[in-house]
Amino acid sequence: MLISAHFSMFSGDGPPRTAVVPTPKGLRMAANTSLNEPADTEPATESESATQPRPPRSLAVVRILLGWIFLWAFLDKAFGLGYNTPSGQGWIDGGSPTAGFFAGGTAGMFSGVAGQPWADWLFMIAQAGLGLGLILGVLMRLASIGGAVLMLALWYSMLPLETNPFVDPHLVFAAVMVAFVFTGAGDRWGLGLPWRSVGLVRRFPILR
Repeated sequence: MLISAHFSMFSGDGPPRTAVVPTPKGLRMAANTSLNEPADTEPATESESATQPRPPRSLAVVRILLGWIFLWAFLDKAFGLGYNTPSGQGWIDGGSPTAGFFAGGTAGMFSGVAGQPWADWLFMIAQAGLGLGLILGVLMRLASIGGAVLMLALWYSMLPLETNPFVDPHLVFAAVMVAFVFTGAGDRWGLGLPWRSVGLVRRFPILR
């Protein structure tokens, strides 16, 4: 590549001569590029689904099954479907969902709230919210943390245990829900990925 540089050389009456200066091979410069302009080094943005591996199918199955346990408990206690709650003794019939859970065992500290209307409402809302959140894979952090606290309270209310000195299903469920917080369990077979793209959820990660 040759760059023509014009030098005015006045020697006598002749016209100015043009000197041709060779450019080193491989040296190129864009005509519209400024040396002082900073380079665009901003990396390409990757989607969150590409950077975070999806949870295994087995975890999704556990999440959905556990969600169904909570949702079914809500339906049975609300309408007295004849399983754990006898027919005609459901919440809509005037029965108390919390009376049977917080009345006995070493949970004397809970006996004052058992059967209270506000406690019944909180208990039922928690069960319905946990069931729907786990099945749909949304609000997983709040559902998992709230569910773990609820399971620990129920576990404590049943001490001393009759069949095991320490562990019962409530404690196992609490441990599983703690694992949900750190594994993105709602991303497979759930609405976890589109839910995280909602503006309010992006602003407040606790709503994931």
